[in-house]
Amino acid sequence: MMRKAVRTGDCPPHFMPKIVAYTLATAFSISPLEVYKMPASLVKEMLFIHQTVKELEAEEIQKAQSKMKV
Repeated sequence: MMRKAVRTGDCPPHFMPKIVAYTLATAFSISPLEVYKMPASLVKEMLFIHQTVKELEAEEIQKAQSKMKV
């Protein structure tokens, strides 16, 4: 169930705060308790930053893989 929740975002409401706390704590090397203390607006901003960085990393990996195939 947790695996599905992480992959799809489809999960019971009580799982989502834990997934968000884990994601931000891991991404920014902070304690999950610090995430719970943050204002919701900051959590949303940090999740957006993390998502953007991950998307850019994926694009760069795609570019590098395309160059290797040619």
